[in-house]
Amino acid sequence: MKTIPKFFLLTVMILFSASLSGQKQIISISPEPVEMTYSKGRFILTPQTKIYVDNMETSGKDAAVFNEYLSENYGFSLSINQSQKYDSNSIVIKKSVNKEMPQDAYRMDVSSGYIIIEGKDAGVFYALQSLKQLLPAYKTELIKIRNLRIYDYPTYSWRGMHLDVCRHFFTTGEVKKYIDLIAFYKMNVFHWHLTDDQGWRIQIDKYPKLTSVGGYRNRTLIGHASDTVQRYDSIRYGGFYTKEQIREVIAYAASRHVQIVPEIEMPGHALAALSAYPEYSCSGGPFETAGSWGVFEDVFCTKDKTIHFLEDVLAEVMELFPGKYIHIGGDECPKTRWEKCPECRKVMKKEGLKDGHELQSYVIRTIEKFVNSKGKSIIGWDEILEGGLAPNAAVMSWRGADGGIAAAKMKHYVVMCPGEFCYLDHYQGDPATEPLAFGGYTPLEKVYSYNPMPDSLPENLKKYILGAQGNLWTEYITDFNHLQYMALPRMIALSEVLWTNPKIRDYERFLMKLQKHTETLDMLKVNYKKPTK
Repeated sequence: MKTIPKFFLLTVMILFSASLSGQKQIISISPEPVEMTYSKGRFILTPQTKIYVDNMETSGKDAAVFNEYLSENYGFSLSINQSQKYDSNSIVIKKSVNKEMPQDAYRMDVSSGYIIIEGKDAGVFYALQSLKQLLPAYKTELIKIRNLRIYDYPTYSWRGMHLDVCRHFFTTGEVKKYIDLIAFYKMNVFHWHLTDDQGWRIQIDKYPKLTSVGGYRNRTLIGHASDTVQRYDSIRYGGFYTKEQIREVIAYAASRHVQIVPEIEMPGHALAALSAYPEYSCSGGPFETAGSWGVFEDVFCTKDKTIHFLEDVLAEVMELFPGKYIHIGGDECPKTRWEKCPECRKVMKKEGLKDGHELQSYVIRTIEKFVNSKGKSIIGWDEILEGGLAPNAAVMSWRGADGGIAAAKMKHYVVMCPGEFCYLDHYQGDPATEPLAFGGYTPLEKVYSYNPMPDSLPENLKKYILGAQGNLWTEYITDFNHLQYMALPRMIALSEVLWTNPKIRDYERFLMKLQKHTETLDMLKVNYKKPTK
């Protein structure tokens, strides 16, 4: 017996006891629901099962996405009908008008004759994600679903995943698959990092060279940036999304209740843009889209001409993206060029600014006024706190929790994503046996242990913590297969951190549920790291 792995024994024992006593472990829903009870019997889902909705434009669209999943993975879909009357062996879906239900809450009652779903806001969609997870991980036309009742709602309103498409580019089809995974685990924000030193990925009509020049680099670093001797290939690399493609992805995400937050980096991380339009720099160039990783001293100049350029770009971005937030970066901006630039010194004198930090704050505040005038809000990395925070800005706290705590104390909204817990480009196992990664060590259990709410924050300020997100920077993630491996299953752990009340989260139970989830990921042909204790 001593030779049998502990995790295997635990799995067998819990599954066996669950089969006898009907305990929670037998149902593998992630994130873990707030309340879940069971009763005897099964609902039998077949191609003849019907879906009834109260409104084809709301619940009907959620049902249609569920139908896509059935069709792709089980080979059949169900008829969708709008009616108050329904037959036995039906899935009945309706939007909740109960004002007492929290945002995005849902109830799901599975009985032998019906599955009744009631959801508020995106709650219907989330109930259907839970229903998907109750389905077997193999193709069949006769699906038995255990009778149960669920009442569920999220802890945080911002449950996000980030993706850098600048260091390495991913197609719209791959981005949609990434959004599918986000939605499957009830996450609701996709932070799309679209511009950086290594590539400009979004079409801007007024400045076509941003993509024709800035969208490509002539070489890429081979190996790790920390290597003593740096080597490069000589391959032209790049790509970008047309506005039509971006609209297509936005619509796809919206159908899955995922809001896209685009990121347009400023005033730093600007080499790709400056390679196309060097006149917006301090020195005038020439520049080249970066083929290596890191922080570069050439950034956007703070002169009026550059500000107008950035406003032109953001005007086209805001026309595309319907969401509230526009991410303007604001991180890792060296002040070296500004200190020597006559134009920047003029701005500092005119505005009464004492140093580079205040100059950066001036740029962020100016951009914020423009974004606010269009009915949107800015969000930036926690460096935007330096030199004074723009009046209405939200903060994304990545350098630990301190930036988020400081912003919340100033009554600004915060998204937590400290590198220690939320950077999924870090190693998740022994570097000797793992694919090349940025560095650090963020295993599954560490992600699951994260609490986005700082203990030191007074109760009346906790409302400013919107939630958190996982960040995936792609210096060393060269293809979608590798991307999925780095995201999963850590993304599943983070989804439970953000949805499930910490009082009912349990890591041992989460590991047990992962057994079923990995089988489903196999069915969906998703690559992932095999979970270990």
